[in-house]
Amino acid sequence: MIDLSNPSEKGNRIAIIGAGFGGFTLAKKLSKTDYEIVLIDRNNYHQFQPLFYQVAMAGLEPSSIVYPLRKAFQKASNVMIRAVEVEGIDVQEKLIQTDKGKIAFDKLVVATGATTNYFGNEELGDNCFGLKSVSEALSLRNYIFHDLESALTTFDYDERQFLIDIAIVGGGPTGVELAGALAEMKKYILPKDYKELKTEEIDIYLIQSGDRLLDGMSDNAAQSAEKFLSDLGVKIMLNTRVTGYNDGFLDTLDGQKVKANKVIWAAGIHSPKLNGIEDKNYGQRGRLLVNDQLEVINLKDVYAIGDASIQLTEKYEKGHPQVAQVAIQMANHLAKNFKSDKNKAFKYRDLGSMATIGRNKAVVDLPKFKFSGFFAWILWLFIHLTSLIGFKNKIFVLINWMWNYITYDQSLRLIIKPHKRPNSGKSTA
Repeated sequence: MIDLSNPSEKGNRIAIIGAGFGGFTLAKKLSKTDYEIVLIDRNNYHQFQPLFYQVAMAGLEPSSIVYPLRKAFQKASNVMIRAVEVEGIDVQEKLIQTDKGKIAFDKLVVATGATTNYFGNEELGDNCFGLKSVSEALSLRNYIFHDLESALTTFDYDERQFLIDIAIVGGGPTGVELAGALAEMKKYILPKDYKELKTEEIDIYLIQSGDRLLDGMSDNAAQSAEKFLSDLGVKIMLNTRVTGYNDGFLDTLDGQKVKANKVIWAAGIHSPKLNGIEDKNYGQRGRLLVNDQLEVINLKDVYAIGDASIQLTEKYEKGHPQVAQVAIQMANHLAKNFKSDKNKAFKYRDLGSMATIGRNKAVVDLPKFKFSGFFAWILWLFIHLTSLIGFKNKIFVLINWMWNYITYDQSLRLIIKPHKRPNSGKSTA
């Protein structure tokens, strides 16, 4: 074993914090090089975030969209995995403090991604579901079906509505895709599974503070998404800003109240700050300010990529969009710079954006083409399928999607309750 608290003998250790799209891609690109790579994440697996909502809606098994880090790097002798919690950074001494000791580095890459942003409202944070991890997706899945079971024995109309209605806050791609998946579940699945329940009573709210959905995509995409969702029965509330959650009601700035036991928050993200890095190094929403070589401004040998970084340019005055493609392109660029020992400037190439609303319904904005409907849906399926890590995962997801499409059904609607660990034995888990 290597004691990582000691400096690298060759002075070439790169520590990467975060195994999301950016961190995972960078480690892959630097495997089989002379660099000594330490990939650090609180989980021992890579998560495919764009499909979290399908796990939450019982469309996919969680194992289909995660990939074990140690399996991914089995043949890379220069890559070490550490499943630990990062507690702080000593930039001067080049040390990372974790819950299981220190890790020394020569270069540090922060790729911590982003988490749900409740904009400082603890009330919303305590009562809403986020969707930034597989565990959150499973938790949401459990609560949805638990409340449906409870609704079968709840004969008071108002109490039953409280259990079965769902509100989604945020009309970006995540909110739109969630709303579409829920609406299709209500239409195709629940009438078969819950025959005693009047599924027409289920209300799905999509609440957006702005005057349109899919801010950042084209007007064509926004209008198509709104029409698709309206046709599926989703209640879209535009120009509605949520201010709090009290006694089962979402409060809005204009005085409306939306009753729902389950509120899914998809209205914003922010990056968690690292202890030891000064506030002056951060831009908006906890993103580290980087130069055009992706090095954190005023910090030597410390880099940031993906959602954890913000590079201000003339074209992107508020930084690049916080999407997977940016993180992957940054990781590829940084790997090339490290391999060649050059400092070429990073330039983001916008390959387009897309969102799916449901069966045969999606919207796609490409640099030169914008379209929606069936062919957009096929392209969405293809891009997401090919982006998954692992051949087995690709096959399992493809089979799941084909089966769901043919049968209008799936068999993953399970309520899996966590089991308390016996007191005997010692564990730090």
